[in-house]
Amino acid sequence: MSRTDATAACATTREGPAGLEAIFCPKSIAVLGVTNSPGTVPHDIFVNLLDSRFNGVVYPVAPRKRHIAGVRAYDYVLDIPDPVDLAILVFPGNVCEMALKQCVQKGVRGAIIISAGFREVGPEGLAREQRVCAIAAEAGMRVIGPNCLGVINTRPDVRLNASFARAMPAAGKIAFLSQSGALCTAVLDYAAGKNIGFSKFVSLGNKADVDEVDLLRYLAEDPETSVILMYLESISRGRALMQAAREITAAGAGAKPILAIKSGRTAAGAAAARSHTGALAGSAEVADGVFEQSGIIRCRSIEEMFNTAQLLAYQPLPKDDRIAIVTNAGGPGVMATDAAVANGLRLAAFAPATTAKLRKALPAAANIKNPVDVIGDARADRYAAALDAVFADESVDQVLVILTPQSMTDITAIARTICEIRDRYRDSGKALVCSFMGARDVAEGIEILQRHGIPHYILPEWAADAMAHTVRYRRWMNREVTGFRTFEVDRARAAQVIDASPEGYLLETQALEVLAAYGFPVVPWSLATTADEAVAAAEKIGYPVVLRAVSPAVVHKFEMKAVVLNLPDAGAVRDAFGAMRDRLLKTIRAEDLAGILVRRMIPAGKEVILGINRDPIFGHIIMFGLGGIYVEALKDVTFRVVPIRESAAGKMVRELRTLSLLQGVRGEPPSDIPAIEEALLRLSQLAGDFPRIAELDINPLIVHPAGEGCHVADIRIRLAPPG
Repeated sequence: MSRTDATAACATTREGPAGLEAIFCPKSIAVLGVTNSPGTVPHDIFVNLLDSRFNGVVYPVAPRKRHIAGVRAYDYVLDIPDPVDLAILVFPGNVCEMALKQCVQKGVRGAIIISAGFREVGPEGLAREQRVCAIAAEAGMRVIGPNCLGVINTRPDVRLNASFARAMPAAGKIAFLSQSGALCTAVLDYAAGKNIGFSKFVSLGNKADVDEVDLLRYLAEDPETSVILMYLESISRGRALMQAAREITAAGAGAKPILAIKSGRTAAGAAAARSHTGALAGSAEVADGVFEQSGIIRCRSIEEMFNTAQLLAYQPLPKDDRIAIVTNAGGPGVMATDAAVANGLRLAAFAPATTAKLRKALPAAANIKNPVDVIGDARADRYAAALDAVFADESVDQVLVILTPQSMTDITAIARTICEIRDRYRDSGKALVCSFMGARDVAEGIEILQRHGIPHYILPEWAADAMAHTVRYRRWMNREVTGFRTFEVDRARAAQVIDASPEGYLLETQALEVLAAYGFPVVPWSLATTADEAVAAAEKIGYPVVLRAVSPAVVHKFEMKAVVLNLPDAGAVRDAFGAMRDRLLKTIRAEDLAGILVRRMIPAGKEVILGINRDPIFGHIIMFGLGGIYVEALKDVTFRVVPIRESAAGKMVRELRTLSLLQGVRGEPPSDIPAIEEALLRLSQLAGDFPRIAELDINPLIVHPAGEGCHVADIRIRLAPPG
């Protein structure tokens, strides 16, 4: 069941960051359901609040208990004599409803429901969650959870650890939101080992009220947060998420990067779809397009996410993609170069003055070209000279320093020198990252770097990957925002077909009418019910022609031999018509054969696919990819949410792994890519105008050489029920 269905009572004007201050910055907290048993969630949450030195008052609510951890306890929240801003509920799920009602009576403005026993346990729990949500909504109370780990705010004047995490994390510039409580505990431990601090840390739980969109809006205004990380198993409000992310990631000087890991599949499930587009539209594939469209950096692992987050949080955003590498070992330098190029980065071409500086400062055996190899016996002074030279070079946007521990390597001195160089060039706008390769020997040096906000990566490849992410984010911020191009179309003509049709597939003739109304390149065609009609149509259209069966019982035409290509004359048309009709009537009823379509044969070209599918979270999505019979085998496709801008159409084409096939290979002429982009924009307009389109495949669209356009070869449209 969707979030909207499950918690309709919470769908009020409270959406957004309003009211969240009571959760993140309360002056007083009541913990409801505390026990005196160490090692239990209710006890540990209360003790965590005390141990974190929360800058406010904490009240334990524990019926029939005199005190908890030395603090006077109350039987009910209503017994507390002073105002309460935030309630943390750790009662069993079946008690939370009554407890929340008392919180409303008390005037509590925010709640964190740690307790389980809600929608995750089935219909009874879902009903309980709906009732709890309705109680909060009526009172204007914001709720995080239920079934969550809790909330952490490291701000020095708050120091809130309202969770059952093992320890309060260090303060930092990174905010982390997670739908998985178990992952939260692992991430906190991972971050502690990497000396990574947090501004805010939130376990979303069931998202009965506050969801990722609300929290993004809140964190966008949070001065302690520079980078936002999300782990999502589901997305509550797809288009609201996209809108919030676009505003946050591209807000000029106030922009904040968002990184996300998305797991799980869509509610409908790609396997249930009957079109190529639907079959390929798993949530992972759709999320790639959605995040690209919204400015969200999609990560595949926690390691990748935090590698990139550290660079974005503590180093300047690079102006471009040119990097310099300084290393004391040739092999790692080559590895870093390969990884950088594979990630779309360029090695900076040093200015002559930089080369002269390096030649003067480094031994004759050193490599003064990029990557700069200061060779194995390098000490801090040699690293300093190399870094001074490359940082001063205007052609360098980011710098990667690699160190391998050798017997003569003064690791801590080099680390301190790197920090000094960073301070010296702090206003250069150039990012600096390091890879001290190893573990035990380099540990002290790594700690020095991390204390000074210099990101460290165990492997140079990880550094290159993070640096590439920052470049892509810079390009997103600097992108040209184009408009939504619209075309003059005959919407009424298309509506005549769609509005009059029941649920299910349109006949091909109907689908062609719809495409023709929207200006798609459809070749001349005619429907014939006899061989004489087919010949007459072919004579009018012009040879060669194609015959295609038109029947609701014939979905995959090639498999049923319901297509005959390249018929050169009347005799061939007459023979093919009779043979096709006889063949089909052996497997389908005569009344199911509407006729046989006669169409002009389309000249050869590259085959691509365009499609529409209706996603349960984001609505209409549009797909583009390499087409033909191998589309699902190759899966070289890309997605966007409708409507798409002009720039998005071009980006969809450029994202294909097989783009070179369209650009022209081995002497072939390049394909008409602008014609593809126009077809995508027309399809986006069609989908926006007709919500009833559930699935649509143009497969293939035959694309001709540049300047010669494209043609629709096959079209299938499935409609949802009216209304």
